[in-house]
Amino acid sequence: MIGAPGAGKGTQAAILAERLGLPHVASGDLFREAVRAGTRLGGEAKRYMDRGALVPDPVVIGMIEERLDRADAANGVILDGFPRTRPQAESLDAALVQRGARVDAALYVGVPEEDLVGRLSGRWLCRAAGHPYHVISRPPAVPGICDVDGSELYQRDDDRPETVRARLEQQLPPMYDVIDHYTTQGVLVAVDGTASIDGVTEALLQAIAHPARPGRSEAA
Repeated sequence: MIGAPGAGKGTQAAILAERLGLPHVASGDLFREAVRAGTRLGGEAKRYMDRGALVPDPVVIGMIEERLDRADAANGVILDGFPRTRPQAESLDAALVQRGARVDAALYVGVPEEDLVGRLSGRWLCRAAGHPYHVISRPPAVPGICDVDGSELYQRDDDRPETVRARLEQQLPPMYDVIDHYTTQGVLVAVDGTASIDGVTEALLQAIAHPARPGRSEAA
């Protein structure tokens, strides 16, 4: 699964995993699982996570490879949050070749940047108890007022449009590199992420049912 923050790829990955009977492998969940289990890679990842730094590619790739070697991944997996960069995509290709597999469909949930800003900057919280609202998906009955306790709604600095735009400026270019990588390989399938959740799901299922090339698949 490929998509910008706010595109809904995590939601779709979970739905596809259930519909297809494949493991949903989210990189963030994988990190937390490895840390809880106290594995060697988990310990390495924790050192970076504790100081808010990105986990280096060799550690991330090592965790993904270990996950692909589990029995439940024999028929494929839905990868969510990986690969995020072209080097990660190239490393995934090499790991799959060693296992006699390949990325059969790189599923890109495309959403225009301004729509992403609207989705990501629409979150508001109430001052009294932190009840969450969203101007699009969960608006309050009275603008600016919490439905539950009547307190004022406020927006965190991280959720402000200017902050969201700055984050996207950093996050989108590496994603476009991944898209180019899979476009060159002829396996990229782009779907309209502005459609309804059910509409996006059906478009993705159609893409998986008619892959770009035959063979065992690992949907990324």
